[in-house]
Amino acid sequence: MKLILRFLKPHWKLCTVTVLLLIIDVAGSLVISTLAAQMLNLGTSGSPFEAIVQAGILMSAASLISGFCAITGGYACATLSAQVGKDMRIALYKKSLKLSVYDFRQFGTASITTRTVSDITTIQFALTSFIQMVLPVPVIFIVALALAFRLDTEMGFILLGVVLAVLVLAFFIMRSASPLFQRLQKLLDRMTTVLLENITGVRVVRAFNNEAREEGRMGASFAEYAQTSIKANQRFANLDGLSFLFINFFIIVVYWLSGGRISDGYLQIGDITAIIGYAMMVLFFLMMAQMVILTMPRALECCERVRAVLDHSPEIRDLVQSDPSGDAAKSDEVLAFRDVSFRFADAEEDTLSHLNFVCRRGETTAIIGGTGSGKSTVASLILRFHDVTKGSICLNGTDIRQMTRKYLRGHLAYVQQKAWLFSGTIAENLRYSNKNATNEELMHAADVAQAGDFIRSLKHGLDSYVAQGGTNFSGGQKQRLSIARALVKKPELYIFDDSFSALDFKTDAALRKALAKETKDAAVLIVAQRVSTIQHADQIIVLSDGGMAGIGKHDELLKNCAVYREIYESQTKEAQEA
Repeated sequence: MKLILRFLKPHWKLCTVTVLLLIIDVAGSLVISTLAAQMLNLGTSGSPFEAIVQAGILMSAASLISGFCAITGGYACATLSAQVGKDMRIALYKKSLKLSVYDFRQFGTASITTRTVSDITTIQFALTSFIQMVLPVPVIFIVALALAFRLDTEMGFILLGVVLAVLVLAFFIMRSASPLFQRLQKLLDRMTTVLLENITGVRVVRAFNNEAREEGRMGASFAEYAQTSIKANQRFANLDGLSFLFINFFIIVVYWLSGGRISDGYLQIGDITAIIGYAMMVLFFLMMAQMVILTMPRALECCERVRAVLDHSPEIRDLVQSDPSGDAAKSDEVLAFRDVSFRFADAEEDTLSHLNFVCRRGETTAIIGGTGSGKSTVASLILRFHDVTKGSICLNGTDIRQMTRKYLRGHLAYVQQKAWLFSGTIAENLRYSNKNATNEELMHAADVAQAGDFIRSLKHGLDSYVAQGGTNFSGGQKQRLSIARALVKKPELYIFDDSFSALDFKTDAALRKALAKETKDAAVLIVAQRVSTIQHADQIIVLSDGGMAGIGKHDELLKNCAVYREIYESQTKEAQEA
């Protein structure tokens, strides 16, 4: 509830108006029942026609006011729920942008998606239902009982007993349903995870003819969710049936007692109608409130899941509020690793240990090593996707932990191994790094990245459509567009994380030649597996088991570094055999 109150607070005026409108609506309904009973009493007692007309006019006025408040209150409630849902989703999305890779592993990508979409939708529905069906209950309960006791004390006590019985019943059913709804949310996460795996990995599924296996896995998730839903729905069915039983019991008792009460002159026919009307209204709202309350465990579980993300302290966060002064940007040493070691939170050994090197302006630094040597982890540390365990990484002489992440990443351009493009146009994707870039600047960057020719060959050029993930382009085209996007930014440091792997040797060579001219005022860091891609670098860092096995130029390493020589000879042999 604290989470909902946190997001309701900015909209307290709308919330107050909504509650008042709904209270007037339900109070008006009780007044209508009272006026209807009064008209019936006037008609059966031979009162003047003018008195009946006057009561009818009052009843019509009450109906109009109640109806207006019902419509306006429903609109206000829907608006309030939509605003709260929007604010929650924005907050959750902003928080997800601050989560590290480790944080995402902790929650799970599918779970974050479910929390942002499904869980908040559940919370919105519960909020709307609670305001419309639960909040008016105390008002109806108090007013209806007061009116019933005013007409007949005995009838009032009977109504009070029935209401209390229904409340006790709802309490026990809700308590038994709560674990089921909590389980439903976890099963929903599981369903989403399996579904995303099947959709994103559909080519692998088909390639290995495993459709039947995945259907079975998906079917098992669906079946488990369905079985739990059935158990939860049984609670609803039991509550509905027993509540109607109590309502009918009360009506029978009222009619059974009313004959004697009317003959003794304690009640009139209209009074009986009014009491039954009060009872029907109270028990109707109680039943609706029970249905809402039965869904509350699920909504509260959703609130807890959303709160867990919003209140989570990210592994990586800004440690300072101010950034370095502009003078630091003139440093010739753009990036420096000073005795850097790193270990993942769940690992027993360091992934990287004692790295020392400098990336200078106008020079290209390359990192090469075998699989699992920690090459890509170096790039992640520079971007502060992770923080170093020991040592420091400095940008223009300042520890990157002593600057905001926005400032740090504003000085870098990163091209990851698995190229990713967003749905839209080529121009929109290239402007992702610099929204003010002109079409001429975009095409220049594309030419440097060896993507200019294929862009011009497209019917709409820069305005050509890009599918989500760039699936309508080849791997090499996506990589070249990703490289062009980085070039448009014109940063101080370019990081290419094995981002030439999908290029043929001719394109690779042409790109490196053009890149050298384009990045002469910046530092370039290339993470690669192919020696041919980095052999012309100003310095090459060789990683082995997370440590530096060598550093130097290509020719020097061939003479002095056994690890580098082994990598070079194995790739040369493979090329000759091919």
